[in-house]
Amino acid sequence: MSVAGLRRALRESVSGLPREFWWLWTSTLVNRLGAFVATFMALYLTLERGYSASYAGLVAALHGLGGVVSALGAGVMTDRLGRRPTMLIAQTSTAVSVAVLGFMVDPVAIAAVAFVVGMASNASRPAVQAMMADIVRPEDRVRAFSLNYWAINLGFAVSSAGAGFVAEYSYLAGFLGEAAMTLVCAVVVFVKVPESRPGPETRSGKAAASGRPVADGADAGRVGEVRLSTVLRDGRFMSVIGLSFVISLIFQQGYVGLPVAMGADGFSSSDFGTAIAVNGVLIVVLQIPVTRFIEHRDPRRLLVVSALLAGYGFGLTAFAGSVAVYALTICVWTVAEIVNSPIQTGLVVRLSPVQGRGRYQGMYTMSWSAAALVAPLMSGQVIDRFGAQWLWGACAVLGTGAALGYWLLMRHLHEEPVPTSDGGAAAAGGRAGSSRAENAENAERAKCAESEVGARNGSSAPSASGHMPVETG
Repeated sequence: MSVAGLRRALRESVSGLPREFWWLWTSTLVNRLGAFVATFMALYLTLERGYSASYAGLVAALHGLGGVVSALGAGVMTDRLGRRPTMLIAQTSTAVSVAVLGFMVDPVAIAAVAFVVGMASNASRPAVQAMMADIVRPEDRVRAFSLNYWAINLGFAVSSAGAGFVAEYSYLAGFLGEAAMTLVCAVVVFVKVPESRPGPETRSGKAAASGRPVADGADAGRVGEVRLSTVLRDGRFMSVIGLSFVISLIFQQGYVGLPVAMGADGFSSSDFGTAIAVNGVLIVVLQIPVTRFIEHRDPRRLLVVSALLAGYGFGLTAFAGSVAVYALTICVWTVAEIVNSPIQTGLVVRLSPVQGRGRYQGMYTMSWSAAALVAPLMSGQVIDRFGAQWLWGACAVLGTGAALGYWLLMRHLHEEPVPTSDGGAAAAGGRAGSSRAENAENAERAKCAESEVGARNGSSAPSASGHMPVETG
């Protein structure tokens, strides 16, 4: 492709997105530039403090437990208080708790503060995802989520390599650096990002326009209101959440199992930082072109392929004996991340009603948090008892199981027609196009709800749930 072609592709990839999205994107980038705790906590505890892999796994599990506890609560806050206040509360709390964690020396204190850090750092995620869904047109969401994921990994690539060398000098500097960058992120949100939560009139109007049955939120006492029980009764959505948990469990090993295994093999923190930075660099380089390649292809096959790549990418780690080979295995499962993330995130948004986006995103966030809770316990115990090779073998098995799960869930779903308009044409639709598309989303969900009720009553008629609810760029 020529230079002019690359410029055109880049322009089409970033055009048509609102200014508010770019400020939110900037805050995400700033936040990830300061990332340290999640990546280097295991090395900090085992190499700097001299604790066992099991204790490091316990602390990482408590960090994940904090995320599980806060995910659903943050989802409710996102719907009730608003997206912006939830983000500000979460980011400020994260900055304070991360700084405090750097000064803790008692093992009980370290574990307790790590739990608080997990709660605070995870609380902003439902709000960020809900705000993106609010301000970006449905036809642009996969592209927007890809760009946001790109920002996350651009910051991660820089911070991983840099933080590895910072850790060689002082782990405390890494903790304080993350706290400072998180505060900068909060300032950006406070100054530049407006509230996006739809008002009661907007939510009720969209619900009425979509023809959504009152039963979808009738137990809440108001038309269109969504409670956590509503989310739990959404069988199709909860199936997606279960598969998300399995995939997350695999990916988490890159941050809890891999550093411990490399440390046990005699590699330093800077060696791990160099290897894991490949993940961020590849996503920075490939996320946008790969998104353009996959956006018009069958998402069912993409999800199956990404699950297999994730499982066997980590499985290949059993054969790694040098930083170069570790980096090669990281390349394999990084491709899985690039493919899986925007497709699955767009699917979650599509399945979420406008008035319950916070709660639905909270449940999705909880699947990742639950994986962050289970993954370190699994990796610590397996590495201590059986060795790292068994851990990588288990990842291959889980990846195969997730691929089978995607196939079973989606084999009866028909592919949804894919719009052919590009980003520039979509931009011409304006906010009116967003409203029409969101009404169409709610109409589809209403049909799905009716068909599911019919299925429970023995109906054999085809339903709207036979369409694959995916987002396209």
